[in-house]
Amino acid sequence: MKRYLPFLVASNLLAAPAWAQTTPPAGTPAARPGQAPGAAAPKPLALPTAPRGAGRLTGGVLDATTKKPVEFATVALLPADGNQPIDGTVCDDKGRFVLKGLAAGTYRVQLSFVGYVTRTENVTITDGTTDLGTLQLTSAAQKLGEVTVTGERDVVETKPDRIVYNAEKDITNSGGTAADVLRKVPLVNVDPDGNVELRGTSNVRVLINNKPSGIVASSVADAMKQIPADQIKSVEVITTPSAKYDAEGTGGIINIILKKNNLQGTNGSLGLAAGTRSSNGNASLNYRQGKIGLTSSVSGFGFYSPNRNDLTRSLKNPDGTETLALQQDGDGNTLGGGGFGRLGLDYDPAQYHNLTLSLQGSAFRNSGDYQQFNNVLFPTTAANQFTRATDRKFRTQSYDLSGSYTRTFEQKRREWSVLAQHTRNRNVQDYDLNQYAGRDESGAVQYREQSDNLSRNLETTLQTDYAHPFSETALLETGAKAILRRVSSDYDVYDQVALDFNPARSNLFNYNQDVVSAYGTYGFSASKKLSFKLGARVENTRVRGNFEPKPKDNAGVSQDYLNVLPNLSLSFQPQNPKKPGQTLRLAYSKRIQRPQIFYLNPFRNTSDTLNVSYGNPELERELTDSYELNYTTFIKGSVLNMSAYVRRTGNAIESVRFIKDGVNNQTFANIGRNATYGVSLFSSVKPVPKWDVSGNLNVYYVSLKSPALSLGNGVVNTAAYSNDGVMYAINVNTSYKFEKGLSIQGYGGLNSPRIQLQGKQAAWTFYSLGLRKNLLKDKADLTLNADNFLQATRNLNTLLDTEQFRQESNNYIYLRGVRLAFNYRFGKVAAQPQKRRKGIQNDDAKQGESSQGQGQP
Repeated sequence: MKRYLPFLVASNLLAAPAWAQTTPPAGTPAARPGQAPGAAAPKPLALPTAPRGAGRLTGGVLDATTKKPVEFATVALLPADGNQPIDGTVCDDKGRFVLKGLAAGTYRVQLSFVGYVTRTENVTITDGTTDLGTLQLTSAAQKLGEVTVTGERDVVETKPDRIVYNAEKDITNSGGTAADVLRKVPLVNVDPDGNVELRGTSNVRVLINNKPSGIVASSVADAMKQIPADQIKSVEVITTPSAKYDAEGTGGIINIILKKNNLQGTNGSLGLAAGTRSSNGNASLNYRQGKIGLTSSVSGFGFYSPNRNDLTRSLKNPDGTETLALQQDGDGNTLGGGGFGRLGLDYDPAQYHNLTLSLQGSAFRNSGDYQQFNNVLFPTTAANQFTRATDRKFRTQSYDLSGSYTRTFEQKRREWSVLAQHTRNRNVQDYDLNQYAGRDESGAVQYREQSDNLSRNLETTLQTDYAHPFSETALLETGAKAILRRVSSDYDVYDQVALDFNPARSNLFNYNQDVVSAYGTYGFSASKKLSFKLGARVENTRVRGNFEPKPKDNAGVSQDYLNVLPNLSLSFQPQNPKKPGQTLRLAYSKRIQRPQIFYLNPFRNTSDTLNVSYGNPELERELTDSYELNYTTFIKGSVLNMSAYVRRTGNAIESVRFIKDGVNNQTFANIGRNATYGVSLFSSVKPVPKWDVSGNLNVYYVSLKSPALSLGNGVVNTAAYSNDGVMYAINVNTSYKFEKGLSIQGYGGLNSPRIQLQGKQAAWTFYSLGLRKNLLKDKADLTLNADNFLQATRNLNTLLDTEQFRQESNNYIYLRGVRLAFNYRFGKVAAQPQKRRKGIQNDDAKQGESSQGQGQP
C-alpha cells in the first residue's frame, strides 16, 4: 500500500484495520474502537486488487468536538457490499486525504482513528473528482465518572528499529521504581545492585523522554531508584540508532518515556505505595486547552536495605602455591530517599509552529552504618586484626532545563527544529570511620579518617535539525550540535586520630569536554520491498583536564580528535499475503564512546583500607563497529523477532584490579579489545484472548583481551590478560485478565554468570507476582506485589583471578519485598491528536554504575 504515510503513528495503528498495518504491534492487533477489550482482533487480510480508473476521491476529517483536523486518520475504501477494503490511505497533518485511480461506481468510505467512533459513508465515484467535503468523527471514549478509558496496547511491541515495553500495562510495576521496570525490558539486564546492561554491555546511554538528564549524569543505578514506576509510560530499546543520534553507545539506547497526557481538559492522578523494602507517593496534574498544554508531576520515596558481605584473598607464589592473606566480613544498614519532579509547557502559537519548555529536577539521599572485621594474615603485623566502623553518606541534586521550537510545513514530513538544554548534577559522597583493635568496638580508637568528595557535572547543549522529503519514500535529515561539559571533583581527606588535613590525598580535578558534530542521513526505497538508509556523523572532540594544584607526576589531560562515524541499514519486506508483516533488516554503524565522571574521578575511596577504588583521568575514547541482522514476522496474532549481532570495541574501558603494598586497587583502563557475538530471540503470544505471554532469550559469546596495562599515576601492570565465555539471559512476562476488573501478572528472569576481564560474577534471578483490582468504576486500582518472596537475599558472588592474587567476595543483597499500591485517576478529558515534538538526545558519553559500588564520586 504505497498511498499511506510511512510514518503512520503508533496510536493510529491501534485503530487501523489489519490491512493498514505495515508493522503490526506485538501480539494480537489491538481492539478497534467499539470492540470489547480482550476480544480477538481480526486477522490480517490480503488487500484485493481494486478496479482501476480515472476517478479521484478527496475529503477532510475533523474532530466533532474541537473542530480540529484529525491527523493521520485511516481512510478505507470498501465495496458497496462486503467489509474487505479494496483501497485505502491515511490523512495528512491537516486531516486531508486523496485516493486516486479509482474506477467509477458505488462504494463505501470508512473513517477510523484511535479514540473515535468509526464512521462509514456511501459514495458514488465518477471519472472525475468526487469531494466528500468535511467529515466529522465523534469521540469513542467510554466515560466512567470523569475518567476516559481507551484501547490497550500489548505489554511488549516490536517496531522496525526498536522494541517497546509498555510499562503502564504491567501491573507488577505498581509502587516500584524504574529499576523494577528495566528488569522486565527485553534485551536489558539489571543486576541486584541496580547496574544496567543492554545485550551484555553496560556501555549504554539512558535517556528520559528522548533527552539526556542530569539525574543519570553520575550513576544510572542511583537514577533508576529515583524515578517511580507509576510515572513511566514505556521504555524503548534502540540497538542500532541512526546517525541523527549522538555517537550512541556500543550497546545502544534505552529511552524511558514518562507519562504525559495530551488530552483536552484537566486530569491527573494520585498514588501511594507502602512496602517492606521501599515506600513512595506520587501525583500528577495536567491541563490542556486549545493551543496551550501544561504537564506536571511530583514524587517522593524512601527505602531501607540491610546488607552483609565477606571476602577472602590469597596471594599467588612463584612456585604456584597460594598464601591466604586476608579475611573480611561485615554488615550494616542503609536508609535513603528523595524526590523527583517535572513541569512542562507546550504552546502552538500558529499552525505549523510549536514551542516547548520543560524543567525537571531530582534529589537523592542515602546514609548507612557499616561494621567490618579485618583479619590480615599476610604480611603478619602486631595489629593484624581490627574492626572499622564507618558512617557513609551520599547526597545528589540535579535539574534539566530545556526548550525547543519546531516548524512543520504543509509538505508532510518536512520539519525544522531548534533545541537547547542545560543540565546540572551535584553530588557529595563522604564517610567518617573509626578503627578499633580486635573484633568489637569496645576499646580505644586507634585510627580515624574523614573524607568528602564534591562532584559537579554541568552540560549545555545547542542543536538544530532539518528533515526534507523528496518523495513519499525518500527523506533527507541533517543537523548540527554542540555539547559543552564542565566536570569537577573536589576531595579532601583528614586522617590520624587527631583528624589532621592530609594534602597528599586531597586535590581538585577539573575536566572540560567540548563536542561539536554534524550529521546527514538519507532514506529511500529502491522498490516496494527494499529500502535503504545511509548516514554519517562527524564529531570533533576537545578534552582538557588538570589538577589544582598540579601534582609533580601529572601535568594534566589534553586530547583532541576528529571522528567520522558512518552507518547503513537495509530493510526488506517480502509483502507475502500469507505471512504479512515480515521484515528483514541489516544494519551497520561505527560508534564512539567517551568516559564520564564516574570513570575519570581520581578521588580515592579508602573507607576499606585494604580495598580502595578510584577513577582514571587519563582514559581515552572507545571506538566500536556494530553489526546486526534482524528478522520480524507475525504468525496468527503472535510476533517473533530474531537478531544476530556483533560488537567489536577497540580501546575498551573496563574495570581492572591490582595489588600494591598489600592493598587491592580497583580502577579503570583502556584494556584493548572487547568483542561480543550474540543472538537474541523475542516472542509474544496470546493463547486465549485474556492471556498474554511474552519472553526474551539473549545468548552471546564475549572475548576480552588486554596487553600490558598502564593504569595511570605511574602504575604499570605488566601482565597481559584475556578472558572469554558464553553468557545468556532469559525472562518471561505473563498476564491474565479475569472478570470484574481483576487481573494477575507475573515475571521471571535468569541471568548467567558474568564474564569479566579478571574474573566473573555469579548468576542471579529475579521474579515478581502482582494482583490488581479495579475500583470506583475504574477510576482507581489497588495492587498487591511480591518480589523474590521465596528467598530473603541474593548472593552477588564475585571471583577475581589475576597473576598476583585470587579473591572471592560474597555480597548478600536483600531483595525480598512486598508492597501494596493504590492509584486514583481524575479529570475530564477529550481526544486530542498529538503533534510532532522534538527533543535533545545526548547519547555519546559512557556512564557509571551505582554509587554504592566502588569508585563512585
